[in-house]
Amino acid sequence: MISKAQQNRLVKKALEVIKNSYSPHSGFRVGAALLGKNGKVFAGTNVEFDAFSLTVCAERAAIFNGISGGEKKFTAIAVATSSDKFIHPCGLCRQALVEFNPDMEVILVTKSKKIKHIILKDIMPDYFKLNRV
Repeated sequence: MISKAQQNRLVKKALEVIKNSYSPHSGFRVGAALLGKNGKVFAGTNVEFDAFSLTVCAERAAIFNGISGGEKKFTAIAVATSSDKFIHPCGLCRQALVEFNPDMEVILVTKSKKIKHIILKDIMPDYFKLNRV
């Protein structure tokens, strides 16, 4: 588990970046903040396009920012949404996240700032993994 200070930092960043969401079609805003093993925080928000297949979720945007920033090991992610319910990452994001750390702590944050903790592999059992040589 990450420290309370790390959790607060992630949640604050996820709530900050959710304001930048570009979601003209769904109106569903998501902000994510990913904690690198190096201690840096990488944020992302969802971006929707008229061609729906081009849409990118906040969690994957945060991963892309992390990779672009030179980090490839992540310990936790906070996912804040514009919903009053706890919303888990979608299947695509779960698969993308699990590649970097199946034991990653996932912190779900509601619109009213309620928090729930889960471990990634608990919501992504039997995930796809290539057998690398």
